[in-house]
Amino acid sequence: MRSVSFGLGFESWRDQARNLLARGVPPEEVDWTDAAEGGSLFQPPEEDSIAISTPAEEQCWRVPSAFVNLARMAWAHVDARRPAVLYRLLWRLTRGGEPHLLHVPTDAGVRLAEDWRKAVARDIHKMHSFVRFRLVGTDGESGREQFVAWFEPPSRCVRLAVPFFVKRFAGMDWSILTPDECAHWDGETLHFTPGLPKDRVPGEDSLDALWRTYYRSIFNPARLKVAAMRHEMPLKYWKNLPEARLIPELIAESQPRMETMLETPGREAAPVPRNAYIHQLLKRHDEVFAETIPAAPDLAALSLEELHKAAACCRVCPLWERATRTVNGEGPENARVMVVGEQPGDQEDLCGKPFTGPAGQVLRNAMVMAGLEPHEVYLTNAVKHFKWVPGTGRRRKHATPAKAEVRQCHPWVLAELARVRPAVLVLLGNTAAASLLGREVKVTLERGLLQVPELAERVILTYHPSHLLRLPEGTSRERAMAEFTADLALALEA
Repeated sequence: MRSVSFGLGFESWRDQARNLLARGVPPEEVDWTDAAEGGSLFQPPEEDSIAISTPAEEQCWRVPSAFVNLARMAWAHVDARRPAVLYRLLWRLTRGGEPHLLHVPTDAGVRLAEDWRKAVARDIHKMHSFVRFRLVGTDGESGREQFVAWFEPPSRCVRLAVPFFVKRFAGMDWSILTPDECAHWDGETLHFTPGLPKDRVPGEDSLDALWRTYYRSIFNPARLKVAAMRHEMPLKYWKNLPEARLIPELIAESQPRMETMLETPGREAAPVPRNAYIHQLLKRHDEVFAETIPAAPDLAALSLEELHKAAACCRVCPLWERATRTVNGEGPENARVMVVGEQPGDQEDLCGKPFTGPAGQVLRNAMVMAGLEPHEVYLTNAVKHFKWVPGTGRRRKHATPAKAEVRQCHPWVLAELARVRPAVLVLLGNTAAASLLGREVKVTLERGLLQVPELAERVILTYHPSHLLRLPEGTSRERAMAEFTADLALALEA
């Protein structure tokens, strides 16, 4: 009998199992020992465990990827039998001559491993649903808020569950603490540390109260199904959910609340207060367009400074909720050339100035090559807030504005156009062109000069610089860059 030590991670068992398989050690001759019984889980195996063999000693065995996926999930279960059961399956798939074993669901070993996999999958799902972060401080150097969550999963599924949180909360620093293992994310790297006892976890904070307020506000007594709720939110998770303490109270109140609701006559919703200036823009939205700019003295009479202050209050579309600020146009109020892009990007949203990111640098370099002075050009966007989705690390990923969002921002760019009254209007990309031309536009088909005298004496349609950045290095990018610079040079001919 050989005693083989394994650690917490799946890789520890996998390496030992490969070694045993290569040496031809049958399952009945292996006594699997958890390293936690004799030392730290994060130390190498004990000296009396079997060493990894060299490639010359090993025989190559092909293992179905389905087994690797099954074993990785099943390993997170807490059943002490899992190393022996999984090694026996591995042996039977290879040296045992049963390559199709996983297609026999009635086999006792396959059925047990599959039960473990399903249990771990449920635990991962519950972890995604029931982790609640608490604000514990702010990083002194970066100024980023730091969050901590305590969770007690029935299985050791932390490593399998945390990629979801990395993707969902990439822009914040967080730690998820559990009794077995802790995960930490700093916006760039994910690392793990040993588990902690619950008494090391910070107490309640203001976010717990917000959770309870939110839960109370969405609770619908008319749709209460206690059995279904307890099935989806098992009692074992309640102790770590800030909103759980409300559940008995809300259940007790549900019947009286429903009766009161049925007895209360309906009422009209109160009007939502609006910024008066924005309300006027909304009323005029369908009728104000390029050719009617001269007939809009309330817009044209505003200075750019007044216009920008008003735009900073805009709450018409939901983009303002996730943006850092309104990014208004920038440049001389009497600029001869006005450039309109799609929307601010990640860097523009943070600094509040248009065209300061990578695409902006491409634009400014091309303007210089075309003979234009960037500081003499008025730069703006058709949409004033940054629309984004989570990206990798701290950088947020651009998302194309919806037609409704472009339409709702339309009055602001019209007001800028009315105030600047440029001789040359440069439209960068499809979104900017659609906003001011009022129709669908394909830059690749219409690039160059457009006849739209109601907008400006000369209207130029060209690529958005972000399109150039997305092109692969080589001839295609060089050709597009040359065309882009040539289009900008048309502004000098007006």
